[in-house]
Amino acid sequence: MMLPRMGLGCMNLSHAYGIPPSPEEGLAVLRGALDAGVTHLDTATLYGGGRNEDLVGRALKGRRDEVVLASKGGMALVDGVKVIDGRPETLRAQVDASLARLGVEHIDLYYLHRWDRNVPIGESVGALAALVDAGKIGAIGLSEVSVARLREAQQVAPIAAVQNEYSLWSRNPELGMLEATRSSGVTLVAFSPVARGFLSDSVGDPDALAPKDIRRSMPRFQGENWQANAALLPAWRALAAEAGCTPAQLALAWVLSRGEHVVPIPGTTRLDHVREDFAALTLPIDGAVLARAGELIDTATVSGPRYAPGPAAEVDAETFEGDV
Repeated sequence: MMLPRMGLGCMNLSHAYGIPPSPEEGLAVLRGALDAGVTHLDTATLYGGGRNEDLVGRALKGRRDEVVLASKGGMALVDGVKVIDGRPETLRAQVDASLARLGVEHIDLYYLHRWDRNVPIGESVGALAALVDAGKIGAIGLSEVSVARLREAQQVAPIAAVQNEYSLWSRNPELGMLEATRSSGVTLVAFSPVARGFLSDSVGDPDALAPKDIRRSMPRFQGENWQANAALLPAWRALAAEAGCTPAQLALAWVLSRGEHVVPIPGTTRLDHVREDFAALTLPIDGAVLARAGELIDTATVSGPRYAPGPAAEVDAETFEGDV
């Protein structure tokens, strides 16, 4: 399936990054994004324990046909605890619950949010394929998977998209997934394309983040790693100024330059940032500047792995030597 060139990741409005905005504020952001021409919304069963799908559903009332709607299953909050469960019966139940929360009869793109290592991926994908046949979902996606897992899944059913983290500071898709998706006609959906706020220059002091902000547990935002990474920001700001754009726009322009099949889905809690991010689609940034961006912020210059050991164990995507 063809996805719009950029989407809006909706997680921030309900989940993970500190204290989310009120439902009314989140709804205003989503409705404003639709008014601004955003045509691809990405949510999940996990986000806010279903609250994010409720919110997206409210925003889509009367406007369902304006967007490509994506959600995810196979990872959910169960009694407040994150549980990865890719069993067919679980996926069937989660799709039905997503449809109800979203208030729709059909989800355009539905991802297996994480591969459940206790369930062959073919069983999970087969269940999703049956839901395609039933008309409940339009296409199948995978998230945080390796090339090997993608190939395995493709033996069972067509895969429309792989959603893996991809940004200047998380280059894991360059270990094979970038080319594997391009060559097989699969869209690579890049989540966290502005490096969880680092490349938008919006973090400041990680110690000032809200107590439950997930970045507090991420090694790149901790101790000496953070000091080394923060030292890259003055040159990053200067490069964005030279390009005539904001730091976030430069980060997004770089991701967009990685291939026509690469679709970033930045997330935010502010409508002005939505407009700023989507303006990157039409910015005339010189290729030489993008190349310099890729040299300034790269695996070799960024300190720390992207996940702590616990969350890293949940991810199947390729990793660099020394990453966990």
